[in-house]
Amino acid sequence: MRKISLIWSLLLCFGSVWAQFEVPTADVIKVFFKTKTCFIIDDNPFSEVNIQLKSAAQKFWELTPFEFISVDEFEKRKKSSTYSFVSVDDVYFDSDKNSTKYKFLCVYLGGNFKTESNMLQLCTIPLAYSEQEENEYAYKIGTLLILAQNHIELVKNNPNLKKSNIIDYYNNNNKGKLQNKTLYLKANEVDKKINNQTAFKQLYPYSFKFVSQDDIEKAIDEKASDVVFLHKVGPGKKHGYHTYEIFLGTADATIYYYDYHTVDENNPDVLLEKEVKKMVKQ
Repeated sequence: MRKISLIWSLLLCFGSVWAQFEVPTADVIKVFFKTKTCFIIDDNPFSEVNIQLKSAAQKFWELTPFEFISVDEFEKRKKSSTYSFVSVDDVYFDSDKNSTKYKFLCVYLGGNFKTESNMLQLCTIPLAYSEQEENEYAYKIGTLLILAQNHIELVKNNPNLKKSNIIDYYNNNNKGKLQNKTLYLKANEVDKKINNQTAFKQLYPYSFKFVSQDDIEKAIDEKASDVVFLHKVGPGKKHGYHTYEIFLGTADATIYYYDYHTVDENNPDVLLEKEVKKMVKQ
């Protein structure tokens, strides 16, 4: 697992910038499709992230030829533009290198870059906050890997998309389609004022259920065509960091809605009432 600072740190500091998905240029995408993609697996054979990343690659990776490599092998190959890489990376602030903040699923190019932070990114997706247990988020890696591929193909086929409009594209492209889906939510990821059937129904006019993690895992495994789930990544009670919220289809990793907020005393690390209202209005 890589530990990334500098550029990542700056992006995290300027939240309005990092709130956008990475949008690679046409040249970067062209190079990517000529590479062999290396999935970086660390040395822990019992890591749930390793297990899920290997399984997801074997089941879902379609864009390029691929193989699995160790961290040591990555060090040997990272300067070569014939390779691209997929890994789950630790992201931390430059000023606080002992305190990892987030984990991201990253797709990026090899090449003669000054540092790993300068390596060209094709897609970067928030996966978890660093203090979470692996079994709380690793089961979503397969869906996020499909999302990463969808994103790369989308940008390839729509050269007009940029960081400045990609989120609007995602939020507008599936406007109104939530009414045909059942939204799966974990109660502990929703504001206490609305994390019950009666209160949430006052805000959300479509089908929804408060479910367990097992229910979401089952829907993902079965690629349920009628289910959308909340993928929430946040810092717990730590103020000043972002909570990311991506509403994803379990069948094909379609983004139905994307939002984020900065955690503070009035905006905890949960799906907020105002965000539900905003989502329904879109």
